Order: sequence, then C-alpha cells, then structure tokens
Amino acid sequence: MTFIQWAGVLSTLLLVLALASAYLRWLPVTTSVVCLAFGIAIGPLGLGLWQESFQDVAPWMEHLTEVAVLISLFVTGLKLRLPLTDPAWRGAYMLAGPIMLCCITGSTLVCHYLFGLNWGTSLLIGAALAPTDPVLAGLVQVVHARDFDRVRYSLSGEAGLNDGTAFPFVALALLVMHHDSVQADWLGEWVLHRLLWAVPAGLLIGYTLGRLMGRFSIYLRIKHRDSVISPNDFLALALIGLAYVLADLVGAWGFLAVFAAGVGLRRVEVSSSGHAKIPAEEQTQPVLGHMTGSVVQADRLDQDKLSSPTVAAGVLMGDMLAFGNLLERSLEVLLVTLLGVLLYPHWDWRAAGLALLLFCVIRPLSVYLLMGRRWATPAQRTLIGWFGIRGIGSLYYLSYALNHGLTEGSLKDSIDITLTVVTISILLHGVTTQPLLDRYERKHAKEQA
Repeated sequence: MTFIQWAGVLSTLLLVLALASAYLRWLPVTTSVVCLAFGIAIGPLGLGLWQESFQDVAPWMEHLTEVAVLISLFVTGLKLRLPLTDPAWRGAYMLAGPIMLCCITGSTLVCHYLFGLNWGTSLLIGAALAPTDPVLAGLVQVVHARDFDRVRYSLSGEAGLNDGTAFPFVALALLVMHHDSVQADWLGEWVLHRLLWAVPAGLLIGYTLGRLMGRFSIYLRIKHRDSVISPNDFLALALIGLAYVLADLVGAWGFLAVFAAGVGLRRVEVSSSGHAKIPAEEQTQPVLGHMTGSVVQADRLDQDKLSSPTVAAGVLMGDMLAFGNLLERSLEVLLVTLLGVLLYPHWDWRAAGLALLLFCVIRPLSVYLLMGRRWATPAQRTLIGWFGIRGIGSLYYLSYALNHGLTEGSLKDSIDITLTVVTISILLHGVTTQPLLDRYERKHAKEQA
C-alpha cells in the first residue's frame, strides 16, 4: 500500500470510530475489536490491499510498536498517584514478578511439550506473551489519578512494570537459540547484566529523572508565571526520550525507565499540591475554566494563582495526560489495524490451545495461588486473573527478536503463534471486558453504599 492508500484507510477508520462511538459505547466490544476487523477486511481475506508478511515489516514495526509502548508506559505511570509503599501496589509487584514468571514458565512448557518446539522458541513465545499490554489494557487500568480500585491499580502497575521485566527473558530466549547447552559464562552474564543491573538501574534512572525534571519545570513556570502557556507536550516527549536514551546508554531497561519517569513526575505533583486527596489537575480546572492554555486566559488570571505550585503542577499533568492519551489511542488504532491486515498468512490453530490454557488456566491459577486472600476478594482475583490482555507489547518483542538474532528454524512458529494468540486475546478480552467491569463496579458500588 502506498502512503496515500494508508492515509485513506486510516482516515476512514477514524471517521467510523468517531461517528459510531455513541453506538460502540453500548456494545460489548472494544475499539480494538473494530480495528482488528477493519484490518482483516482490507487484508488478503478482504480487499487484498496488503500482501506482505510480518517478516517484511518487522524492521519498522519494531520501532512503531516501541514508540506506542513507551507512550503508554509513561501515561500509565502518570496515573498512579499512591506512594510506592502503599498496599495497593502489592498486586502490581506480584503480577509483574512471580505471577509473570509462572505465565512464562507455563507457556514455555506448553510450547515445548505439546507443540514439540525447541526450548529457545518456546521461551521466546512464553516471554513475548507473558506481559499484560499497557496499550490495549486501557479499559481495565485506572481511569484517573483518584482511581485506587485494587483491580485497576494492580493491572495498571503490572502493565507498567512487566514490559520491562519480561524483556530479560526475551533476551534469554535468543541466547538459548544460539547455544547448544546452558553454560555458566553467558548465563551468569545474563543474570548480572539483564536482571541484577538492568532492572533496578532502569527504575532508578527513570524515577530520578522524572522527579528532577518535574521539580525544575514547575519551578520555572512559577518563577516566570507561565504555568498556562508552557509547551507541556514537548516536555512529555523530552522526558520519555531522555529516560529511554539514558537507560540504554548504561545498559538498563528503557521501558522500565520511562514508566518510572511517569511515576516520579506524579510524585512531584503530589508534593506540589500538598499531598491533597484531589489531584492538582482537577484542582486547577475551576481556576482555568475552558480556556486553559490560551494566552488570553493567562493574562486574565490572578498572578498569585499562576505562581501557585498546585496550578503549575495541575496544568503540567493535565496537558501531559491529554497529549499522551491522544497519541496512545492513535497508535493503538494503527497497530491493531496492521495486526488484522497481517493475520491471514500467519494464523496457527495450535495457538488457540495455548491461548485458552494461558488465559483460562495458567494466569488465573497463578493469581489465585500467589495473590493473598487478605489483599483481594475472590471476585477481584478472578477479574485480575482474566484481564491479562496481550497486544502491542507482544508485537514489539516479536519484532525485536526478528531483528536481533531470531534463528531461521524458530521464525515461522514464533511469528504465527504469537500473532494468533494476540488476536485471540483482543477478541476474547474485547467482548468480555466491558460486561465484566460493569458487573464488578455495580457490585462494588452496592458494597460501598
């Protein structure tokens, strides 16, 4: 497809989504399901506008999915307002740590013993499909900074953390493919570099950078009284880019750094607003009215209010969240449509069995066994176990593997099974997310009444 054709296709899809939003809101389907169906319709099974395979697009698909994940991770971090020691984070730590390891192990064993794949291929598929996706899991994540629901908070924290913690096992899978046996030299280097160094270093770099840039930017806005008219979207892109680059320069995981940068920036907002229960972006709405960001409104506002740390932090966070959400939704539409277009030559029926085992047995059982009863109710654990949505992150890991040493013998199985499981996840979770969440929220509201 030419650029003009793609522009026409995506414009048509965006128009459909915009005009049909009122109808989609009442249907048990997500936007991703619509985009997937649209992609299938213009692919080889439909209009035949696209004939390339995943191998052909992997070089630029890696970077496109990379950008989408980075933006989503940063926005997710911005929404998590509770201190890192708060009990609400415990679910996220469990999901991104031991529960994710159980999912990787379970999927690897299924691929090896049921499908007969070698250990390297099995581990790559397991690692690529283990993380809950930060892009497509938007409906089950926290809605705003005051949303402290245990289910949503756990899934949001998991989506932010496990895209980085799964990466070491993608790297391990590539190492296994290129070595006939496990040897202490390269395995020890992997543990030291990819786990013991890269994970904490990425978190520390991102969190520190987010706090420093947040404090400095708020200080400048207060000093120059330009809280309303500063280009906060530029600052968001700069923070994402710097966190990612700095982490990469020292061999740390950039995904973790970007997520931690969003969390660190949110902690600055909490401090600037005096640890108020209401986030600064909500406190500033009555002050700024409907003309936030305009020079005219800035001139009319009381200068004392413009120099308030709460106003500066509120405008900063509000602009970044709005900008990030817009980019995230746009890239989601593009990438899920691409998945639908690419799906036909890579469909693998074996993946249906893996998807059902992963979604209905491995993850739910891991959540049930490892997540304590005191922390979450049975209903909450059931929802958390089910909402392990796979998506853009898995596509990134697959693209990364293709461009960084995936062996020829593992190529077809890795692509076919991963793409098929992601598709099944979009369909299954897409038609069950809204009904299950509505039921949970109604029940939760009755219990709180």
